[in-house]
Amino acid sequence: MDYITSAEMSKVWKISSRRISFLCSQGRVPGAEKKGKTWLIPKDAEKPIDPRKKKA
Repeated sequence: MDYITSAEMSKVWKISSRRISFLCSQGRVPGAEKKGKTWLIPKDAEKPIDPRKKKA
């Protein structure tokens, strides 16, 4: 499985790398692993739904 960092995924998902790190720490990104200080996220992972936003 190919992994990318939270900084690289932030460009794909168009959210901050800090927010991605928070989602990973909550277990909301399946397959994410922490190596040292860096979160490694599967390349094909889907962006979790943000419960803070209302549905239209």
